[in-house]
Amino acid sequence: MTTPLSGVLTGQPLTRVDGRLKVTGAALYAADNPVPDHLHAVLVCSRVSRATVASIDTDAARDHPDVVNVITHFPGIELPYDISRVNFFGQPLAVVVANTFEAATHGAALVSIRYNEEPQSTNLDDAAEMGREPSRMGAPYARGDADTALRTAPVVVDREYSIARNYHNPMEIPATIASWDGDRLTVWDKVQGIHYSRAAYSGALGIPAENIRVISPFVGGAFGSAGETWPHQFLAAEISRQLRRPVKLSLTRPQMYAAIGYRPASRQRLALGADRDGRFLATVHESEVEVSRYGGYEDSPTEGTRLMYTSPAYRSAATVVPLDTSESTYMRGPGAVTGAFALECAIDEVAEQLRLDPMEIRFRNEPTVDQTNGTPFSTRRLTECFRRGADAFGWSRRNATPGAVRDGDQLIGMGTASALYHTLRSPSSAMARINSDGRAEIFAAASDIGPGTYTAMTQLAADALGLPLDRVTFSLGDSNYPQAATQYGSQGMASIGSSIEITANMLRDRIIRTAVLDPASPLNGARPDEIDIVDGQMQVRGDSGRAETYRDMLRRRGEPSIEASETYTPEDVSARFSMHAYGAVFAEVAVDELLGTVRVRRMYAVYDAGRIINPRMAHSQALGGMTQGIGMALLESAEVDYRDGRLVNANLSDYLVPVNADVPVLDAAYLDARDDIADPIGVKGLGEVVMVGVPAAIANAVYNATGRRVNDLPITIESML
Repeated sequence: MTTPLSGVLTGQPLTRVDGRLKVTGAALYAADNPVPDHLHAVLVCSRVSRATVASIDTDAARDHPDVVNVITHFPGIELPYDISRVNFFGQPLAVVVANTFEAATHGAALVSIRYNEEPQSTNLDDAAEMGREPSRMGAPYARGDADTALRTAPVVVDREYSIARNYHNPMEIPATIASWDGDRLTVWDKVQGIHYSRAAYSGALGIPAENIRVISPFVGGAFGSAGETWPHQFLAAEISRQLRRPVKLSLTRPQMYAAIGYRPASRQRLALGADRDGRFLATVHESEVEVSRYGGYEDSPTEGTRLMYTSPAYRSAATVVPLDTSESTYMRGPGAVTGAFALECAIDEVAEQLRLDPMEIRFRNEPTVDQTNGTPFSTRRLTECFRRGADAFGWSRRNATPGAVRDGDQLIGMGTASALYHTLRSPSSAMARINSDGRAEIFAAASDIGPGTYTAMTQLAADALGLPLDRVTFSLGDSNYPQAATQYGSQGMASIGSSIEITANMLRDRIIRTAVLDPASPLNGARPDEIDIVDGQMQVRGDSGRAETYRDMLRRRGEPSIEASETYTPEDVSARFSMHAYGAVFAEVAVDELLGTVRVRRMYAVYDAGRIINPRMAHSQALGGMTQGIGMALLESAEVDYRDGRLVNANLSDYLVPVNADVPVLDAAYLDARDDIADPIGVKGLGEVVMVGVPAAIANAVYNATGRRVNDLPITIESML
């Protein structure tokens, strides 16, 4: 193995290589692509949740001079629901296509639909009494006899928790541009998985995947909302096929709420039994989540609680409640943040009963192996996260007596919680090329939904090839590139990053072996393992006179470039090791004693997420996760009119998300560590885990401030009065 000596870029807090494109408006998002001669499509959506369609009157819309067509039949596509009937409020039933977006929007308002309404169910709590079903994700899990152990435990906390439905609100509203050339389709789209989306288009449209090109180089935030390819995307492609013209279909923000999924509402029961020393004897975790009648997605709040702390007796059970709603989907920390809220709040309550510090009770129940299967942890430094975080946050100043600390009319409290998220890896491919000008190009059909994929992958490739950052270009977001892992579940860096490093290493070694075998090269006859590379120059170690640059070698040989392709395939270590990222989150809140308002004053967290490729990007991820956690804890809630299933706050005026005034002093740190069991580059995912413990830490801080346990999210003024 040859050695690049420029390996100083990984681990450095470099700024985004794509930053200038974004801040100057040069980055093209899905709706920005200048496709010539395209039409504009606007959806006409249902105004009820369950019905058959009696009639669709399109005459007024067709009379509009700029309306090209109003399409109500889509025989060429397969959607996840029966398109001939209404399955949820906001379901597309017709599409108006016009020469301008304004005309299409006006035309859509002129379409009139009559329904034969049927009894509908959109309320989780009402429907649960009539229609609970077992989880679709497998049988209940148990070890020991948790119910018996719970009944005999000296200390018991048995509580119910509820979390409102949370909606995705990325900055970029989804849009799709579809264009056909004969039987070949190109889509400019917003997706998290390039080839995953291509396969979805293939299935929906009934054409070979190799006839489809998906282009998505920039994504303006996704958080799971672009992990699936949604019906409106298929409709854009089908309309373009019918009309033989390029079509741009852009959602409005209100339409988006019904179109791209959400974190489902949930109800949980968490029961903990402990001995007088605070060691857990039994845990019971039961969950109930809403699902759509037609969809396959289900949140799983109980998975992480099975292994987070030592509990010799444990039982979990999950049920679902099918509703007449659009399909839910992944949203940052799916399942994990929901389950952690219940578990971490219940642990705090046990600690309160035993007069133990909340960190101490967690230390006493720190496991040595994964109790679900007996496997060791690849790494687990949760205790270190807590100790470092407590020192930096000033946890020792916390007053254990609720309501004891005041700042005028403000009651001040501190809270903490753990975070856990599993480590995923998937096969991922890349291609690397050195050109005769000495510059490198790297290609992978990855997505960059905001974490800094362009930058981190460029850092990895530059170090592997021994090149400066500005001489490496990483290209992504095109299905013509090698197939890369989908960017969800915090697997992007582990999967795509590993493929980049493996491919770049192969290319570097290929070039050096070519040089040492070339009689015309100054490196001829040297051993490959004694060649170092600095700024693109290959040199025999200790002999500066024997050196040659990539550029000189390729030009001398008359070769325009040299390249390599490779696929990272994860080792099957999940059966032998339990692999997760961890975190300890600390929050301080102020609760107005007279008004009942809750404000976060500061937050700090420490994470065990393996090797950090770019600390600046990782820190940004942590702050983003904290901000989303504040929204989940204090602000975000779907308000549904259960008479027809209408979301009445489907806009950013009424659906509350954190703004600058809600985001105080936030900070985070990462342990200096690697997980070489997980993947070749020693990383773990961090995009999900950074949100997981935040709502629980805030709720525990609210209790410390007021003495009031709030088990329902979001924590509202009403719940504090």
